[in-house]
Amino acid sequence: MICQECQQRPATLHFTKIVNGEKTEFHICEHCAREKGELIPGTSGGFSIHNLLSGLMDFDAGNKAKVAGTPAQQLQCPECGMTYAQFRKLGRFGCSSCYQTFDRQLDPMLKRVHGSTAHSGKLPARAGEQIKVRRQVNELRQQMQQRIAEEEFEQAAQLRDQIRELDKQISQEL
Repeated sequence: MICQECQQRPATLHFTKIVNGEKTEFHICEHCAREKGELIPGTSGGFSIHNLLSGLMDFDAGNKAKVAGTPAQQLQCPECGMTYAQFRKLGRFGCSSCYQTFDRQLDPMLKRVHGSTAHSGKLPARAGEQIKVRRQVNELRQQMQQRIAEEEFEQAAQLRDQIRELDKQISQEL
Protein backbone atom coordinates (compact mmCIF):
# COMPACT_ATOMS: atom_id res chain seq x y z
CA MET A 1 0.00 0.00 0.00
CA ILE A 2 1.32 3.45 -0.97
CA CYS A 3 1.29 6.47 1.35
CA GLN A 4 -1.88 8.53 0.93
CA GLU A 5 0.04 11.79 1.45
CA CYS A 6 3.11 11.64 -0.76
CA GLN A 7 2.01 8.83 -3.08
CA GLN A 8 5.67 7.72 -3.24
CA ARG A 9 6.79 5.68 -0.23
CA PRO A 10 5.14 2.56 1.18
CA ALA A 11 2.61 3.20 3.95
CA THR A 12 4.02 1.81 7.18
CA LEU A 13 1.63 3.48 9.62
CA HIS A 14 -2.07 2.78 9.61
CA PHE A 15 -4.36 4.96 11.73
CA THR A 16 -8.05 4.55 12.33
CA LYS A 17 -9.86 7.56 13.76
CA ILE A 18 -13.47 7.38 14.90
CA VAL A 19 -15.17 10.73 15.38
CA ASN A 20 -18.91 10.88 16.11
CA GLY A 21 -19.24 7.26 14.99
CA GLU A 22 -17.62 7.97 11.61
CA LYS A 23 -14.58 5.78 10.89
CA THR A 24 -11.69 7.22 8.85
CA GLU A 25 -8.57 5.27 7.96
CA PHE A 26 -5.18 6.79 7.13
CA HIS A 27 -2.30 4.91 5.55
CA ILE A 28 0.87 7.00 5.55
CA CYS A 29 4.62 6.57 5.57
CA GLU A 30 6.71 7.41 8.61
CA HIS A 31 8.21 10.49 6.94
CA CYS A 32 4.79 12.07 6.21
CA ALA A 33 3.57 11.17 9.69
CA ARG A 34 6.46 13.09 11.23
CA GLU A 35 5.74 16.10 9.00
CA LYS A 36 2.04 16.05 9.96
CA GLY A 37 2.98 15.82 13.63
CA GLU A 38 1.18 12.51 14.26
CA LEU A 39 2.35 10.52 17.24
CA ILE A 40 4.13 7.43 16.07
CA PRO A 41 3.77 4.39 18.36
CA GLY A 42 7.09 3.07 19.59
CA THR A 43 8.86 6.43 19.32
CA SER A 44 9.68 8.81 22.16
CA GLY A 45 6.58 10.90 21.50
CA GLY A 46 4.36 7.90 20.80
CA PHE A 47 1.46 6.67 22.86
CA SER A 48 1.32 3.37 24.65
CA ILE A 49 -0.89 1.86 27.31
CA HIS A 50 2.14 1.88 29.60
CA ASN A 51 2.45 5.65 29.17
CA LEU A 52 -1.24 5.99 30.03
CA LEU A 53 -0.90 3.93 33.22
CA SER A 54 2.28 5.75 34.22
CA GLY A 55 0.52 9.07 33.73
CA LEU A 56 -2.39 7.95 35.86
CA MET A 57 -0.03 6.86 38.63
CA ASP A 58 1.85 10.17 38.66
CA PHE A 59 -1.01 11.80 40.55
CA ASP A 60 0.37 10.56 43.89
CA ALA A 61 3.85 11.98 43.31
CA GLY A 62 3.08 14.95 45.54
CA ASN A 63 1.51 12.81 48.26
CA LYS A 64 4.65 10.73 48.92
CA ALA A 65 2.46 7.84 50.06
CA LYS A 66 4.06 5.77 52.79
CA VAL A 67 3.35 2.24 53.91
CA ALA A 68 4.62 1.18 57.36
CA GLY A 69 7.19 4.01 57.34
CA THR A 70 8.58 3.07 53.91
CA PRO A 71 8.24 5.58 51.08
CA ALA A 72 6.12 4.14 48.24
CA GLN A 73 9.02 4.44 45.80
CA GLN A 74 11.08 2.02 47.94
CA LEU A 75 8.38 -0.69 48.25
CA GLN A 76 9.50 -3.95 46.72
CA CYS A 77 7.59 -7.15 45.97
CA PRO A 78 8.96 -10.02 48.06
CA GLU A 79 8.29 -12.57 45.28
CA CYS A 80 9.66 -10.99 42.09
CA GLY A 81 11.65 -8.08 43.51
CA MET A 82 9.83 -5.42 41.46
CA THR A 83 9.82 -1.97 43.04
CA TYR A 84 6.96 0.49 42.90
CA ALA A 85 9.13 2.82 40.80
CA GLN A 86 9.68 0.01 38.26
CA PHE A 87 5.94 -0.69 38.18
CA ARG A 88 5.19 2.96 37.51
CA LYS A 89 7.71 2.99 34.66
CA LEU A 90 6.63 -0.29 33.04
CA GLY A 91 2.90 -0.05 33.74
CA ARG A 92 2.61 -3.76 34.56
CA PHE A 93 3.34 -6.04 37.48
CA GLY A 94 5.98 -8.73 37.66
CA CYS A 95 3.89 -11.35 39.50
CA SER A 96 0.59 -11.90 41.30
CA SER A 97 2.09 -10.91 44.68
CA CYS A 98 2.63 -7.36 43.39
CA TYR A 99 -1.11 -6.72 43.75
CA GLN A 100 -0.90 -7.21 47.53
CA THR A 101 2.44 -5.45 47.85
CA PHE A 102 1.30 -2.27 46.07
CA ASP A 103 -2.34 -2.44 47.22
CA ARG A 104 -2.30 0.90 49.04
CA GLN A 105 -0.94 2.69 45.98
CA LEU A 106 -3.43 1.02 43.61
CA ASP A 107 -6.62 1.85 45.50
CA PRO A 108 -6.38 5.65 45.03
CA MET A 109 -5.49 5.19 41.35
CA LEU A 110 -8.40 2.80 40.73
CA LYS A 111 -10.78 5.10 42.59
CA ARG A 112 -9.59 8.02 40.47
CA VAL A 113 -9.97 6.11 37.20
CA HIS A 114 -13.17 4.16 37.90
CA GLY A 115 -14.81 6.28 40.62
CA SER A 116 -14.79 3.34 43.05
CA THR A 117 -12.66 0.42 44.16
CA ALA A 118 -15.60 -2.00 44.30
CA HIS A 119 -16.74 -3.81 41.18
CA SER A 120 -20.40 -3.18 40.44
CA GLY A 121 -20.68 -4.52 36.91
CA LYS A 122 -22.52 -7.50 35.52
CA LEU A 123 -22.64 -10.75 37.42
CA PRO A 124 -22.08 -14.17 35.90
CA ALA A 125 -25.33 -16.04 35.30
CA ARG A 126 -24.20 -19.19 37.11
CA ALA A 127 -23.05 -17.58 40.37
CA GLY A 128 -24.99 -14.34 40.04
CA GLU A 129 -27.87 -15.19 42.38
CA GLN A 130 -25.57 -16.27 45.18
CA ILE A 131 -23.48 -13.11 44.81
CA LYS A 132 -26.62 -10.95 44.89
CA VAL A 133 -27.78 -12.65 48.09
CA ARG A 134 -24.36 -12.17 49.70
CA ARG A 135 -24.40 -8.48 48.78
CA GLN A 136 -27.87 -8.19 50.29
CA VAL A 137 -26.62 -9.87 53.49
CA ASN A 138 -23.73 -7.39 53.70
CA GLU A 139 -26.10 -4.45 53.24
CA LEU A 140 -28.45 -5.81 55.91
CA ARG A 141 -25.51 -6.25 58.32
CA GLN A 142 -24.52 -2.63 57.81
CA GLN A 143 -28.10 -1.52 58.42
CA MET A 144 -28.27 -3.70 61.54
CA GLN A 145 -25.08 -2.15 62.92
CA GLN A 146 -26.52 1.30 62.25
CA ARG A 147 -29.76 0.40 64.08
CA ILE A 148 -27.77 -0.93 67.04
CA ALA A 149 -25.74 2.28 67.15
CA GLU A 150 -28.98 4.26 67.14
CA GLU A 151 -30.37 1.93 69.86
CA GLU A 152 -33.25 0.78 67.66
CA PHE A 153 -33.02 -2.79 68.89
CA GLU A 154 -36.36 -4.07 67.58
CA GLN A 155 -35.52 -3.07 64.03
CA ALA A 156 -32.02 -4.53 64.49
CA ALA A 157 -33.57 -7.84 65.58
CA GLN A 158 -35.76 -7.90 62.46
CA LEU A 159 -32.71 -7.31 60.29
CA ARG A 160 -30.87 -10.06 62.17
CA ASP A 161 -33.70 -12.50 61.37
CA GLN A 162 -33.61 -11.53 57.68
CA ILE A 163 -29.86 -12.13 57.65
CA ARG A 164 -30.31 -15.58 59.20
CA GLU A 165 -32.87 -16.52 56.53
CA LEU A 166 -30.60 -15.39 53.73
CA ASP A 167 -27.64 -17.23 55.31
CA LYS A 168 -29.73 -20.43 55.34
CA GLN A 169 -30.58 -19.87 51.67
CA ILE A 170 -26.87 -19.48 50.81
CA SER A 171 -25.83 -22.59 52.75
CA GLN A 172 -28.57 -24.67 51.03
CA GLU A 173 -27.30 -23.63 47.59
CA LEU A 174 -23.77 -24.76 48.40
